[in-house]
Amino acid sequence: MVDTRYHVAAIGNAIVDVLVHADDGMLERLGVAKGMMTLIGAEDAERIYAGLPPGIECSGGSAANTVVGVASLGGRAAYVGKVKDDQLGAVFGHDLRSAGVAFATRAAADGPSTARCFVLVTPDAQRTMLTYLGACIELTPDDVEEAVIAAAAVTYMEGYLYDPPLAKRAFLKAAEIAHKAGRMVSLSLSDPFCVDRHRDAFLDLVANHVDILFANEAELTALFRAADFDEALRAVRGHCRVAAITRGAQGSVVVAGDDVIVVGADPVPAVVDTTGAGDLYAAGFLYGFTHGRDLATSAMLGGIAAGEVIGHFGARPDRNLAELALARLGPSPFAPVA
Repeated sequence: MVDTRYHVAAIGNAIVDVLVHADDGMLERLGVAKGMMTLIGAEDAERIYAGLPPGIECSGGSAANTVVGVASLGGRAAYVGKVKDDQLGAVFGHDLRSAGVAFATRAAADGPSTARCFVLVTPDAQRTMLTYLGACIELTPDDVEEAVIAAAAVTYMEGYLYDPPLAKRAFLKAAEIAHKAGRMVSLSLSDPFCVDRHRDAFLDLVANHVDILFANEAELTALFRAADFDEALRAVRGHCRVAAITRGAQGSVVVAGDDVIVVGADPVPAVVDTTGAGDLYAAGFLYGFTHGRDLATSAMLGGIAAGEVIGHFGARPDRNLAELALARLGPSPFAPVA
């Protein structure tokens, strides 16, 4: 019998999120581009942290948010990511395991401290991120446990991981293991600036290693240097088995072969914080996909999960996503697959 202990195994930057309310003046003082992710060094991380107002500190990182969402929907999930054996590293591991996600990557005994991401949320619900990668750069192919990847229906990787070179090799190793085991591989493009840094590598990944691609409209357009979204959709067709593209208030579009499926956004009373929207969309989509649901239902589950997380402060669901989806879609997405 095939060992499928996990529906999703994610590989990503293990980061402790520090979420604070901010205004445009703070962004100007820090000299950062609104709505984007900027990498910072250790000294800047300490200086910025010391000057921030009170906020929320929790385990985070894009792929970690996704597997927490999968677990909240009732799926089995595992995570691979590097922290240091320090206080923040312990917080990260405890938070992830308490959410129901398997996490056994060995912590680094020395080197950079555990990574952290300052998430500055402005009144218009935009999030601007300043990220110190820290121990994330220590992730190596040796940290990829073959038994975990081979036992996951889908291996999911965040595009942010492509900044550290050893982590890049770790993903390629995981993709090889997954495909050798007859599993699938998915990739999130993460950020337009990330796409600009790694366009050629991402194009190679999408064409040769990735089965399911996640991106938003700006990321997909940047990947193919397309003039508009329609041109980007034409370009991605045939590059991978499935491409799921989010479009904010316009919902999402799923491309699979000759099929183009458009799903409207889940209604949200008020958008409070867009942090984690794409991560939770991927969680809902992957939960549906790994449970045998059709692409439209999978996209609807993604929209429900994303809609929940943007309705409050923080990148993790406040409500049990399985109960929320059950109320919205009925029992069919959660009934056992024959």
